[in-house]
Amino acid sequence: MSARFAAIRILAVLSVILGVNYVAWRWLESVNWSAWWIAVPLVLAETYSLIDTILFCLTMWRARDRPGPRSEPQGTVDVLITTYDEPLDLVMGTALAAKRIAYPHSTWILDDGARADLELAAAEAGIGYIRRSDDWDGKPRHAKAGNLNNALFQTDGEFLLILDADQVPDPLILHRTLGYFADDPEVALVQTPQWFSNVDEADPLGSQAPLFYGPIQQGKDGWNAAFFCGSNAVLRREALMQLGIVGYVRDLAESTQRALRASESLLGREAKRADGALREELMDLRAEVAAARAEIAAGEPVADTTYRVRARVDDAGRRLVENDLAAIRADLEEIGELPIAHDAQLDVMVVDEVALDELAARDLSPLGAIEAVRSLLDALRVDRPGEAQPLLPLATISVTEDMATAMQLHALGWRSVYHHEILARGLAPEDLRTMLTQRLRWAQGTLQVMLRDNPLVKRGLSAGQRLMYFATMWTYLSGFAAIVYLAAPVFYLVFGVMPVTAWSVDFFARFLPAFAVNQLLFLVVAKGVRTWRGQQYSLALFPVWIRACWTAFANVVLGRPLGFAVTRKDGRAPGGVPWREIWPQLTAMAVLVASLLIGVVRVAVGTADGTGTLVNTLWVAYDVVVLSVIIQAARYRGPAAADREATA
Repeated sequence: MSARFAAIRILAVLSVILGVNYVAWRWLESVNWSAWWIAVPLVLAETYSLIDTILFCLTMWRARDRPGPRSEPQGTVDVLITTYDEPLDLVMGTALAAKRIAYPHSTWILDDGARADLELAAAEAGIGYIRRSDDWDGKPRHAKAGNLNNALFQTDGEFLLILDADQVPDPLILHRTLGYFADDPEVALVQTPQWFSNVDEADPLGSQAPLFYGPIQQGKDGWNAAFFCGSNAVLRREALMQLGIVGYVRDLAESTQRALRASESLLGREAKRADGALREELMDLRAEVAAARAEIAAGEPVADTTYRVRARVDDAGRRLVENDLAAIRADLEEIGELPIAHDAQLDVMVVDEVALDELAARDLSPLGAIEAVRSLLDALRVDRPGEAQPLLPLATISVTEDMATAMQLHALGWRSVYHHEILARGLAPEDLRTMLTQRLRWAQGTLQVMLRDNPLVKRGLSAGQRLMYFATMWTYLSGFAAIVYLAAPVFYLVFGVMPVTAWSVDFFARFLPAFAVNQLLFLVVAKGVRTWRGQQYSLALFPVWIRACWTAFANVVLGRPLGFAVTRKDGRAPGGVPWREIWPQLTAMAVLVASLLIGVVRVAVGTADGTGTLVNTLWVAYDVVVLSVIIQAARYRGPAAADREATA
């Protein structure tokens, strides 16, 4: 164990101990219950931050820095470049670089925009071109996941290198990653960092994310939970196809269970209205359906189970028809006033429209319920008619298919690798509006996964994997804590409302050590890497995180649509400063500054405590510095924009 790694573990333990000590004291000793409406939210926010710290410490406990694969690269490879509406020269630049990858492979452009000029350019360059098949017309497209799923059935490489349209690969990217699959046949994914060539030292948009593409992914890798990030990754086709088959079987089993549950309800309702032998027949059939449900839940083959139920339904239907025929003849004989004729040639009774209406209004028998059950079983289509293709290997439950797919692979027992070496260089957003759109989509997708397939209760994941996935999802709930951290000092400076019982020695003796050790842990983990931008945006993007929480909830729980926005890669800002998106941060900054001035005045006139004012002044100053990144980002014009202006 290296000295740095030992220091990380020591600091992690201290961070947890000191953090628990502080938050426990806050709950037990220092909550100002007379101002519960701000005191309780503040201690809840601090508890949220403590859980965040614990999850971060767990992540770093097993941080793994891999030297590289031991085995030589082997196997056939398809390089898949996903695109929708990116500029043709950008896509072709990536495709030509992909074609020059040293390891033998096939290069494919997956054009979800179906552009004829791109198809022609690809053909001229000798690069494969794939667009959606006609099967996708009028069916859910599933954005990037659908684009990749479509291509999986038109290619045949054992491994897939997936690249976004702007991610220009290094010629040795496959030499540096394929060996991991030979080292371990259970490896399904090798993820490499996303690094951006158009980001300068200032990086006010925080695009490089060196803490995530470094210590955090290395930490998750130690728990076998490093996940797919959508690009710059190699995946094993066998693992994806297994995932598609398992998903197909699971979906079929779930739809069968729904059909059987509805059938059981129909039969039960009809049995209550019957009597004698008829009631017994329906109850037996209902028991058969209930037994089938139990068998499928226990893992029995769906086809065998439903075939047996269908045969039983057909038998019951024949017996009920025989009973119905006798009842119908008896009823017709009772309707003596209606004109009834007898056709000697056909040997059937003929009833006019009035008689048919009379018969339809009568409750003749439960045969309708039997027919409904038969129709439900007939509707169990194995070809998934609601989808463009029966198998969907990449997960489609989220607008960000990458994390969801990796989690499904891990749940099936596959392993992943994070290789910490820059092997592709891409383009980051160059304006604030595009960056906000990108971060919103990431947050929405992650929260969709949490709501639809919560890792804490997902079968197949280890305890460590559950926590590592949940840790990523947990961070996107920080917007609610941020509101409290911004509001609490304002209420004290303006109104003198204290969320703690006192700014006492006990408070500082617990808070300062916990805060200091936590910051020191970040410094040691980062090892010279600049992480300040990431810390700023965890607070400064609070409106984005709150919006993501609401829209993801509305989509998953309330069924409202959730749009998919493609990140611009041409360096052109769409419409200048996004005032509508950043007014909450600007308003917060104005309120913070105003509260600071009011607090100074209150101290001067003797209506405020000096110690409390000093503490909250420092707190406000920190909040303002953190939020100021939004102003820097709003004014920022990326290198591409600066170059265009210089040549204009």
